[in-house]
Amino acid sequence: MGYDAATAERLRAHFAGRADVAEKRMVGGLSFVVNGNMCCGVTGSALMVRVGPDAREAVLAEPHVRPLEMGGRPVRGFVLVDPVGFSTDTALTAWVQRGLDFVETLPAKLNAGGPA
Repeated sequence: MGYDAATAERLRAHFAGRADVAEKRMVGGLSFVVNGNMCCGVTGSALMVRVGPDAREAVLAEPHVRPLEMGGRPVRGFVLVDPVGFSTDTALTAWVQRGLDFVETLPAKLNAGGPA
């Protein structure tokens, strides 16, 4: 599966200037990895956000949010947000911050590779 280039550019702009962020092709799209931990990305036209397993069910109840699935099975701790849910810069920033809030609770992964 590919990914929406315009959404990828919006994410790049959001992370510009951060030395702790790398781009990686994974999960069927383009992911943004912070200190070695996947934070968010884009797959197809949807925004992938890592919210953590404890928050996932509550986040799924929000508008324009659905489970991220791989091979027909839900991916633990991740959700997809449909384009209408992140159409404004304010909404995109809020979703990215949710991903950052979760990955900042995780230890940095050594040897995870530098920024792309």
